[in-house]
Amino acid sequence: LTSMLCPGIVFAHFFILNLVLWYYSSSAAIPFFTLVALLALWFGVSVPLTFVGAYFGFRKPPIEQPVRTNQIPRQIPDQSVYTQPIPGIIMGGVLPFGCIFIQLFFVLNSIWSSQIYYMYGFLFLVFIILIITCSETTILLCYFHLCAEDYHWWWRSFLTSGFTAFYLAIYCVHYFITKLDIEGAGSTFLYFGYTSVMVFCFFLLTGTIGFFACFWFVRKIYSVVKVD
Repeated sequence: LTSMLCPGIVFAHFFILNLVLWYYSSSAAIPFFTLVALLALWFGVSVPLTFVGAYFGFRKPPIEQPVRTNQIPRQIPDQSVYTQPIPGIIMGGVLPFGCIFIQLFFVLNSIWSSQIYYMYGFLFLVFIILIITCSETTILLCYFHLCAEDYHWWWRSFLTSGFTAFYLAIYCVHYFITKLDIEGAGSTFLYFGYTSVMVFCFFLLTGTIGFFACFWFVRKIYSVVKVD
């Protein structure tokens, strides 16, 4: 799954977009043998290295939990509005997106409007702020869920910070409508195709940040719990 899911989705996107470029005889189309070379790198390098890493990973001792867990799941009490899954996930993506939307405008201008982007130092600083904001937002909501005796935090932590990608997709649609003057079905399809790849990768990035932040937080707080 690790070696196939994300690379497979991205490669399928690029292959479909490349078919559109071939149809329009665009000079930006990737030659067929280049795609074959990319497939060879994927299945000849990436996939074997994934299995090699899995082999060494399974030889390592498993992660020890700080406390003993009960085999019988506890009943979760009724939750308030902000501790329910969907409202919490929707709220969790607002702050991380607020940190990046200004720089996002300049990045999209450099991609689609042929403008030069030169503030790479500030962009790196915004990326660090994004990591901190995703971590703190997800940890805060996870703490509220744990205080409400809701222990289903694994996928919720991933989706909470990953929902930032939904706001990114909305902003890209807004940018397409208000800032670009793209005509033709082919160009529109290419824009939303490349945007979908960017949104998908951003979803995986922010979701992973939120999950690992919550994983560290939960292990940290339960490691100091005194269990008699």
